Amino acid sequence: MKTLLGLSVAMVALSLSSCSTDDSNTTDGTTPVTIKITDAPAYYDQIILDIDHIEVITEGGREVIDVDIEPFDILHYREGDYMLLAEHDVPSGRLQEVRLVLDDDNYIVVDGVREKLTTPSGQTSGVKIKVQDDLIPHVAYTLALDFDASKSIHQTGNGKYMLKPVIRAIPVAVSGALTGEISPISAMPHVFAIQGTDTLGTLASPTGKFYFPGLMQGTYKLVIEPTNENFKPASINNVVVTTGETKNLGVIQLEEK
Repeated sequence: MKTLLGLSVAMVALSLSSCSTDDSNTTDGTTPVTIKITDAPAYYDQIILDIDHIEVITEGGREVIDVDIEPFDILHYREGDYMLLAEHDVPSGRLQEVRLVLDDDNYIVVDGVREKLTTPSGQTSGVKIKVQDDLIPHVAYTLALDFDASKSIHQTGNGKYMLKPVIRAIPVAVSGALTGEISPISAMPHVFAIQGTDTLGTLASPTGKFYFPGLMQGTYKLVIEPTNENFKPASINNVVVTTGETKNLGVIQLEEK
């Protein structure tokens, strides 16, 4: 039995030149759409996703896009690397809803042990996505998805693992990125990029690296919270992110308590 999952998305990613337009015929024709996915780190051996197809609904119509790939380990795609899910023409016009349909072979490997991933029955109806962009006829559009592995998987009281996807769309063409490296890696920190009331979080990878794609241009505060209690929290103010560039903070050394 396939499981239908709505993507809870902050905004839809834009690549090349799919800007808003005053053209009244934006629903005439089709738009070539590329859909790809990356991952924010999580402390698991593997997370295998089995995606059957993707549904894209615009004011111009509905398109079902088959995902012709084998189940894959999403943890292999991080720090700017993407897994290409599909390339397909969809009806042009205002993008109204995107859904993932998963097949049954989703699982996680924890400390060498394979565990099945199940999804809550309440998510089978999908969740509508609020979108502010148009798909323009014949203008390429990239939907880049950021799967937050650490927030998407939950262990229940009876030891089972639940999959509740937390996925953010990345505005590729109108954003920048922030990266760096935490030392020592034994701190196993959570890292947060904060701008005003907006907060994005990730985990440092097993090598200590962190990466925030899809940040809007502006000034951020970086907050580092070690999960290892032997290290002090740290923060860096006035981190400037520029559209089209990756801000590299280099190695950030944490102090022991």
